[in-house]
Amino acid sequence: MGKIAIIGLGYVGLPLAVEFGKKRDVIGFDINAQRIADLRKGVDQTLETETEDLQAARKLSFTDNADDLADCDIYIVTVPTPIDEFKRPDLRPLIGASETVGKVLKKGDLVIYESTVYPGATEQDCVPVLEQTSGLTFNQDFFCGYSPERINPGDKEHRLPTICKVTSGSTEEAAEKVDALYREIITAGTYKAQSIKVAEAAKVIENTQRDLNIALVNELAIIFNKMGIDTESVLKAAGTKWNFLPFRPGLVGGHCIGVDPYYLTHKAEAIGYHPHVILAGRRINDGMGAYVAGQLVKAMMKKSIQIDGSRVLVMGLTFKENCPDLRNTRIVDVIEELADYGINVDVTDPWADPQQASEEYDIPLASKPDTGTYDAVILAVAHNEFKDMGAEALRAFGRDPHILYDLKSVLPLGKADLRL
Repeated sequence: MGKIAIIGLGYVGLPLAVEFGKKRDVIGFDINAQRIADLRKGVDQTLETETEDLQAARKLSFTDNADDLADCDIYIVTVPTPIDEFKRPDLRPLIGASETVGKVLKKGDLVIYESTVYPGATEQDCVPVLEQTSGLTFNQDFFCGYSPERINPGDKEHRLPTICKVTSGSTEEAAEKVDALYREIITAGTYKAQSIKVAEAAKVIENTQRDLNIALVNELAIIFNKMGIDTESVLKAAGTKWNFLPFRPGLVGGHCIGVDPYYLTHKAEAIGYHPHVILAGRRINDGMGAYVAGQLVKAMMKKSIQIDGSRVLVMGLTFKENCPDLRNTRIVDVIEELADYGINVDVTDPWADPQQASEEYDIPLASKPDTGTYDAVILAVAHNEFKDMGAEALRAFGRDPHILYDLKSVLPLGKADLRL
């Protein structure tokens, strides 16, 4: 049994390292020295892996020294694949990880990528880096696979072993080796795709499909709001039909849904096709922060609340509920838009790391917001701590008059002044 190296120990890499570490010798590698120090103490700041799980992975060790990877035979790359400020794929983490692997790559080794990419990226962007850095020949000296991650941060029901895993390889033999490897830890079973490109394409359309469905209900919410109809009530009524899809309007952030479609559209445009539907959905979802801020300002004006210099409390900063993940959170769009109106915004979030919020978004977190001081309160993220408060406690943060905006429609109808 070959020794495995997991490159990147974030939301994807760590659960993978833990599961394999229960059965095989595994080295978890990350360039973040503090992350490695925390994991050695049994602490996962992402809260995806419990201390008991780390202790159960008895064959797992951690390092930030790339030289420690030299005696591994299988390398699984799980680094982020973000987009840049121009919404273009940023492959720098992926290329950097490929260079790290290439420096220790040996004949007969297998390199598997899990990072979300556009079809062709593994063989066209990563493999040349592996060849150049190692001096070895692809599909002769070493082989590759692709098995897209399907981790859902904060989801305690759908865990790595219980989610079907798509696998693929650069040759038939490599594909079988990759599939057999994941079968060791995936109880839900695996699906061997026809090729690496098919597996890459399958991953990128999973989230593109969700993005478009959310864009549809976001557009419906805008229409229904103009008509004075409560969107959540409409969706509940429509949801009584057996095949109605239960999507809800909202801000589309996170490391997948708000990012992956741009990888597909980038590749499509590179081959001469301009995607219409996908980009239309992206425009709608990217514009929801400004729409939410505009809705709030209009509601405040109707109550004769002075906009310039007013105070608004935003409750929640992470991209989803009951999860500390701040990656690509679109709550910042609302905050920035409100600031453009001259509004003073305070943000509170019991799940978010204050240091990370400050470093990544320059947003200080208020641990205990003052009661009776805000002209508006936005319930932006449906953390249990916020939902359990109820409308009366949420309104206690506001002065008289104020607006309570239930962005996630978690309060009973009529308890908030606004719902998306």
